[in-house]
Amino acid sequence: MSKALGPERRCLVSGETKPCAEMLRFVIGPDDVVVFDVAGKLPGRGLWLSARLDMLKTAAAKGSFARAAKARAKVTDTLVADVARLLRARCLDRIGLARRAGDLVQGYDNVRASVKGKGTAKGNAPGVLIEAADGGEDGREKVMRLAPGVAVVALFTAEEIGRAIGRDNAVHAVISQGKMAKAFLQDARRLAGVLDQPLAGNVNLGGPENKADQFGLSSKTE
Repeated sequence: MSKALGPERRCLVSGETKPCAEMLRFVIGPDDVVVFDVAGKLPGRGLWLSARLDMLKTAAAKGSFARAAKARAKVTDTLVADVARLLRARCLDRIGLARRAGDLVQGYDNVRASVKGKGTAKGNAPGVLIEAADGGEDGREKVMRLAPGVAVVALFTAEEIGRAIGRDNAVHAVISQGKMAKAFLQDARRLAGVLDQPLAGNVNLGGPENKADQFGLSSKTE
């Protein structure tokens, strides 16, 4: 794994070692309840899982958290749903932050111009292309074909994306290359793994979701 992704931890189910940025951290919270630490900052010993739905379900069903912690660990019935909800909210928050920082371009014409010209409003190269999961497939394909080397995320509805940037809906958006795009993509990859969905949705042009991207992240959700 690339050292640029930071420290590594071992998955308590598979035993595989991966960068923390690609994994899910849990702690034992009040009343011995397993809590998902979406930001990776909660106090306590971290219990780490690969960001995959099967790993999460196995850990919840087989007592893996208690064995790893060597302590009582209560798993709620909503743990899987809670992990997905918190990751989704974190990704949408990052879209809003990117807009406020001037790192986001949205709208079909603006996004096409951005990826075609290889530059965003700040002049930076496109970092992540965001396409609404419920957007028209034809429109998504047209935009994606203009950006064969740009990572694509299609995990959110047009309403969710719009709400994140203060609009009724938004189908196409781009975050310019940099720290914000990298952080968003890391969280989006984790969410895709937990949802057991392709990062770029059901449109596969043989490029954006299947290539290693400019941030050195793995090209698949494992």
